[in-house]
Amino acid sequence: MIHAALTPIDATPVNDQPGRQAIVWPQGGEHALTISDAVRRCRWMAQEINATSFAVFLAPLMQERAKLVPCLDSDHPGAGFAKSVTGNIEHLVRHVRTSTEPLWWSEGPQSPAAERLGALCWVTQIEPIIAGTSGIAFPVHAERNQCGLVVFAGPCTNIDQNLLFEVHSKCFSLFSEVTRLRPASASLTRAMTRRELECLKLTANGYTSEEIARILKLSVHTTNQYLTQSAQKLNAVSRTQAVAKALRLGLIE
Repeated sequence: MIHAALTPIDATPVNDQPGRQAIVWPQGGEHALTISDAVRRCRWMAQEINATSFAVFLAPLMQERAKLVPCLDSDHPGAGFAKSVTGNIEHLVRHVRTSTEPLWWSEGPQSPAAERLGALCWVTQIEPIIAGTSGIAFPVHAERNQCGLVVFAGPCTNIDQNLLFEVHSKCFSLFSEVTRLRPASASLTRAMTRRELECLKLTANGYTSEEIARILKLSVHTTNQYLTQSAQKLNAVSRTQAVAKALRLGLIE
């Protein structure tokens, strides 16, 4: 759970075009963003493009296996929608690491969303990453070489060219704030050694210190030392909490 105090951000809706309610975003520096604020911002953006669901993911650079780590989604405080992203994750992560070009998909070539999204410039079509939906995914980057993906989906997702750039810009700003609230998994991965992560992963799978020592050909004393160090680096009070934090941050599976 991410805790960030303080005043939530507000925004003022205005009607600048028939049929669309635009959002006037507050200027930075006046308020402190919380995760609840970030979820609310995502909901506003989803409304702008007629999407029904959304999710924000980290794509850790230091992970050997390409994966997306959920930060928040439209089912907040749960993460139900984020778990429905089951397409070609490796392709998504490779794209996020090398490009900021948005990606779109649709239920089928005859769907209304396919015609609208396919008419946009500077977007690439991909295979559906969420079954039975149409949607668009915005690659985003932030400080400390962090990158991620902001996903919007729904049967009637609709966005024009000007709004595409506007929403993408807002996604960059949002992701930057979210990464400040969330401990940087990439930085933690660099700080933690391979042995520490191996010991944590085996602990998560139910092995005792003696069993881990035998598997990794270490002494029990060294194994316990690695587990203690990993707990300290994760600011955890126990092995169990260290494992929970490492799983949540995507450091281990």
